[in-house]
Amino acid sequence: MFSSDDLALFEAKGITPEQVEAQLKRFETGFPYLKIKSPASPASGITVLSEEEEAAAVARWKEYLADGGEVCKFVPASGAASRMFKALFAFVDGDDEHPAEGSPVAKLIADIEKTAFYPDLTVVTERLYGKTPEALRAEGRDKDLIAAIIKPEGLNYGALPKGLLKFHAYAEGNRTPVEEQLAEGAQTAANSNGVVNLHFTVSSNHRKLFEEKLAEVTDKMGQKYGVKFNVSLSEQKPSTDTIAGNPDGTPFREDGKPVFRPGGHGALIQNLNDIDSAVVFIKNIDNVVPDSRRESTIHYKQVLGGYLMELHDTIKHYLDELAAGQYTRGELQNMVAFMHFKLGITDRAIDAMNDTDLAMYIHEKLNRPLRVCGMVRNEGEPGGGPFIAYNPDGSASPQILESTQIDPENKEYAKMMESATHFNPVDLVCYVKDLHGKGFNLPDYVDPATGFISSKSSHGKELRALELPGLWNGAMSNWNTAFVEVPVSTFNPVKTVNDLLRPAHQS
Repeated sequence: MFSSDDLALFEAKGITPEQVEAQLKRFETGFPYLKIKSPASPASGITVLSEEEEAAAVARWKEYLADGGEVCKFVPASGAASRMFKALFAFVDGDDEHPAEGSPVAKLIADIEKTAFYPDLTVVTERLYGKTPEALRAEGRDKDLIAAIIKPEGLNYGALPKGLLKFHAYAEGNRTPVEEQLAEGAQTAANSNGVVNLHFTVSSNHRKLFEEKLAEVTDKMGQKYGVKFNVSLSEQKPSTDTIAGNPDGTPFREDGKPVFRPGGHGALIQNLNDIDSAVVFIKNIDNVVPDSRRESTIHYKQVLGGYLMELHDTIKHYLDELAAGQYTRGELQNMVAFMHFKLGITDRAIDAMNDTDLAMYIHEKLNRPLRVCGMVRNEGEPGGGPFIAYNPDGSASPQILESTQIDPENKEYAKMMESATHFNPVDLVCYVKDLHGKGFNLPDYVDPATGFISSKSSHGKELRALELPGLWNGAMSNWNTAFVEVPVSTFNPVKTVNDLLRPAHQS
């Protein structure tokens, strides 16, 4: 199936022929749907902390930092902003001279002065048309105004990464999401030496732009918040690309060469694996707010971090007891109760185990990476969210599932999706080192059967694309997980440009 040129291409990417064959096999077999036990809810699977418990968690987080604890913020930032401006492109490329009344484009034009990029837009429209945005609007030149935002000769926002767009207005200069992530890190994750470690994953074609922006703002932001920033960047590794397939499952080729595509955000488990820090916060680049609206975010970041440490303290205590062989049947039962009530792990096989087998089972389950995931009450479509799902070994545990992982023909599962009370805002804090301070090898904890296949096209030809298990889905399937409710005030993503007009993004 593969020529010598094919094999040379695989080697250059760091992919073995066996891996390629396994990927092509997936086009034939597909991925199994997950078996679900129930949606996670405050009654079962989602922890709702009291004010006293939140205060204790915040205190534990501050203690961890004061004691020299390691922490890093990990921010996926490789996405282009093109989807943010989908409606704008449709308008500029369409036949209508003016947007439909009440449409997102019409609303944006009406409130364009409220955007943080308005000063930059003014410079651009003066250069392109010799007029201000207000003048263009008054003359009904809606297409020219919108084109100045998205086209290469204008702000070029349609081609830039989301992390480098102007989101929020400040008297001293308007900020991008990159700057807001620095600010949030300074207020939640400065270590005992006053250093904030941040890592951004970026695309190769935008890396230079990120480097330039960070060189411009890092020292200035550090002085403002009284910290020092240690910022690093990485790109998705070529070895995580997946081969594209024809509808018949054979390799999709262009110019005779097999085509590979990025494997989705699940590829970032390799980047996360390279981070040398015990604790890692994970949050998407666009979920940021200005300083004036960050109080809730700061509080719940500390809550999640402290709750993680409380769980880790207990896990360490139990693993130390098991390692020393100093446990009674009652203590083993306490460990099982902790796994059940705090980590959501259930397994009927436990009942038949003797003490020795049970101790080994508990050790195997607890000696894993740990994550605490903030969960927000669902105020719209459920989408991806928290569930209790069955694992290949027969146990059940908390998992973040996407709709693609759930059988659409299963009416029982459809009801579960409809009854889900919470969704996943991608607000995670993780403990990724073992008791000896050695990092877990995170790819070992991926469930490879949780990827999915999507239909795409290239130059008019249909192809099948293979998505790796998602970073917070199947890539963390075999981690220990706790879901904690956080308020919707901590979730302020910018999915469309009009989201920037919402109160959460107005200073």
